[in-house]
Amino acid sequence: MLPNLSVLWVIAFVLVLTVVLDRLLFRPITRVTGQRAKHIESAEELAEAATAKAEAATAEFDAKTTAARAELYRQMDEMRRDATRRRTEMVAATKQEAERAIAEASVRVRTEAAAARETLRREADALGAAVAERILGQKVS
Repeated sequence: MLPNLSVLWVIAFVLVLTVVLDRLLFRPITRVTGQRAKHIESAEELAEAATAKAEAATAEFDAKTTAARAELYRQMDEMRRDATRRRTEMVAATKQEAERAIAEASVRVRTEAAAARETLRREADALGAAVAERILGQKVS
């Protein structure tokens, strides 16, 4: 028995269709899929590189911010020390000036007190002599 020729024609058409579909459909689809996979991989690499750059920029920003903050605190401490030093100097100068003024006033008060005592002593002697003259009725020397 001979096989039916229609079966051979179907087999031939299937083989031809397989070759045509492979060349016109499957290979282009495979090529496009491969290119898409390459593009996806490339995009992932770019995203990773951008992430790394962003992390580096963030770290640099944090470092600069920390350094600026430290510099600011250092300047504030320096200004505080200068202000404290100036305040101490002003307090010392004011204290010294007050002590000098007190010493001058003490000397002036002592001098005026001594002068007042001397004046009182003379006036007391004169007043005593005047009282004695009045009481005794004669001049007392």
